[in-house]
Amino acid sequence: MTPAPIRKVLVLGGGTAGWMTAAALSKVLNGQVEVVLVESEQIGTVGVGEATIPPILTFNAMLGIDEREFMRATRATFKLGIEFRDWTRLGDRYIHPFGTFGLDIEAIKFHQIWRKVRDRVGPIEDFNLAAVAARQNRFAMPDPDPAKVLSSLKYAFHFDAGLYARFLRGFAEKRGAIRIEGKVADVALRGEDGFIQSVALEDGRTIEADLFIDCTGFRALLIGQTLGGRYLDWSRWLPNDRAVALPCATGGDGLTPYTRATADKAGWRWRIPLQHRTGNGYVYSSAHIGDDEALAALTTGLDGPAQADPNFLRFQAGRRDQAWIKNCVAIGLSSGFLEPLESTSIHLIQAGITKLLALFPDKGFDPLEIDEYNRLTAQQVELVRDFIILHFKATERSDTPYWDHVRTMEIPDSLARKIELFAGRGRIFQSDYDLFAEPSWIAVLLGQGIVPRQYDALVDTLPEAALVHRLKRMADLIGQTAQAMPDHQAFIARYCAADAAANIPA
Repeated sequence: MTPAPIRKVLVLGGGTAGWMTAAALSKVLNGQVEVVLVESEQIGTVGVGEATIPPILTFNAMLGIDEREFMRATRATFKLGIEFRDWTRLGDRYIHPFGTFGLDIEAIKFHQIWRKVRDRVGPIEDFNLAAVAARQNRFAMPDPDPAKVLSSLKYAFHFDAGLYARFLRGFAEKRGAIRIEGKVADVALRGEDGFIQSVALEDGRTIEADLFIDCTGFRALLIGQTLGGRYLDWSRWLPNDRAVALPCATGGDGLTPYTRATADKAGWRWRIPLQHRTGNGYVYSSAHIGDDEALAALTTGLDGPAQADPNFLRFQAGRRDQAWIKNCVAIGLSSGFLEPLESTSIHLIQAGITKLLALFPDKGFDPLEIDEYNRLTAQQVELVRDFIILHFKATERSDTPYWDHVRTMEIPDSLARKIELFAGRGRIFQSDYDLFAEPSWIAVLLGQGIVPRQYDALVDTLPEAALVHRLKRMADLIGQTAQAMPDHQAFIARYCAADAAANIPA
């Protein structure tokens, strides 16, 4: 007999993870499944994730969200990449931009060609439109015509995560999702198989469901505390275990169309410009710096006056050994945590939701499908983990004990092999589930000083003088296109300026 379909989903926890999940389920399941979200206003959310990567456009498009409406509601700005300062060495900088570098020529990778003639054509960033536009604080919408240079532009957003959750709550509730205010007092399991049967709230209400989504953050109330899912600790590779976040008034460089990550003595500081404020934070290792010293370093680097009290967070890098156990799926921080260096937190929420929809169960909960969800989740998160570790390992810095530690630490074999292949002759081979495509690896590997010792021998089959001419022409076209783009802040003012009096959280 075919198992009965899922009729009710309970999302436990709000915030970005909870409301992204509820919004997607209410949209895609289209009323065929009851979607209930339980959250408590007494329980705070982390809410500091404000930077995204281009796949967020796919998620918003799946929901059918109007971009201008979303950006006004969340005080959003555009993001073309991340500027890294002081990572390879003090005083150094590079941009990890969205989009590709140059164009391959006769099936030969562009970065291989650039490697041969780089001394005559300039830095590789000159061949990426997002990087060039970011340096000039410019932005324009991509051109749909693939023959235009502007078609190569890729972008994401900076936005207020609390306002995004509020925006998605409204979206989900309009499509039938039900929000219940309350705190969980107990979780009941079915005696015959250990599946979750219901949650009991402190006010005495009991809520049953067929499928439970754990969005309770670091507490992992269902997947960890109730079902005993183990946590795999990655702190030997990612030693940062603290963060302090502090918003400030906009100032300094203003509304830059990029996130900034500045390496500090025991970690790194972020700067994320929104329409109404600038988000700032310091991610650090408590073994190398104290909370007070970290806060002092962060405060010193602010663009303007602080707008709130500092928010201190504790975490441990790692993931659940299983993100799906029985009839419970962990999404967001309950499934694991990677520091937000490459703005992956919101994307990993999105990836979890996408896989859940692709493997949406019936009441039989096929173990093979659950195993596949867990396999794909582990593979994707470990590939992201390796990409983040690369930033710390590939450094020349030894000026503090922290940087000396990460520079000399052992790293996963998977990452060591990737670095060695690139360092030899610029080879990059990707997994289908690698979130970061070849251009991202190229940007960070080169940006952190790993330049291939040799280039692909096939490059020598191409006439060198013609290559130099072609690349110079390519860089000129990209530069001219960027120069013609509007100023980012002016574009925001015309396209999606928010009402200064609306949607500010209490």
